Amino acid sequence: MRVGIYIDGYNLYYGGRGICGRSTPGWRWLDLRGLAGDLVADHSRWVDPVIENVTYCTARISGASNPSGQREQDVYLRALEHSGSASTISFGNYVSRVATAPLAVAGCNGKPVISHPQWPLMVQDGAENDVPGARFMASVARREEKGSDVNVASHLLIDVLTGVVDAAVVISNDSDLAFPISFVRERVPVGLINPTKGYRAGKLAGHPTDGVGNHWWYQLQPADWYEHQLPLMIGSRISKPPEW
Repeated sequence: MRVGIYIDGYNLYYGGRGICGRSTPGWRWLDLRGLAGDLVADHSRWVDPVIENVTYCTARISGASNPSGQREQDVYLRALEHSGSASTISFGNYVSRVATAPLAVAGCNGKPVISHPQWPLMVQDGAENDVPGARFMASVARREEKGSDVNVASHLLIDVLTGVVDAAVVISNDSDLAFPISFVRERVPVGLINPTKGYRAGKLAGHPTDGVGNHWWYQLQPADWYEHQLPLMIGSRISKPPEW
C-alpha cells in the first residue's frame, strides 16, 4: 500500500512549540519520514504500508525581520532535502499587514472576550459622562503565513486523483482542510494527525467507516518529536543548529 504524507509545516512547528516548549531543545530537528512511518505502523491497520512520498508545505522566513530564524530554517530545509526526510517541499509565503481589532483577553474556553472600560480606566463622552459600553480598538502589525493549507490540499488531491497513492496521512489541525479530507476519504483511507496540544478541530472529525473506511486519528505527544530526530550531521556540511 503506497502512502502519501502531507504536512502543514506551520501547523506542525507551532504545535511542537506549544507541546514541547519554545526554547526547549531536542524537538525541532524533526525527521518527518521517520515520524510518519512509525505513526502509520503503530496506528493504522493498513496492509504492508510503504511511504511513497512526504510533502512538506511551509513558507520561507524573512531575513529582514528574523535573520537567525531564516538561517535556521534554511539549514532545516536543506537537511530535509539531503536526508530524504521530505520528498517535496512546497512553499507558500508570508504576508505583512496592519490589522485593527477590539482589545480582548482570552476567556476560559480560549475564545476572545472583548474588554470594556471600567474604572480606573474609563471612556467618557464630550459631556464627561461615562461610556462603559465602549470598546478599546487597537491597530497592530500582523505577519501571516499564507498558502500552506492550500498546498497541502492541492498535493493531497492531485496524488489521490492521479492514483499516485493508495492511502494518505495529513499532519495538520487546520479546519480549512475539512472539505478536501472529506473528499479524499471517499476514495482512499486517511490518517489524520493533530500536531497541536488543543482538541482536534471539529470539522476534521469523522468515523473510521466513512467512505472507503479504514481511517484513523492521532494526536502527537512530546515523545513523538524527541524520538524522531534527524542525525546531528547530514553529509559533511549540514549540522543541527546548536540551539535546537
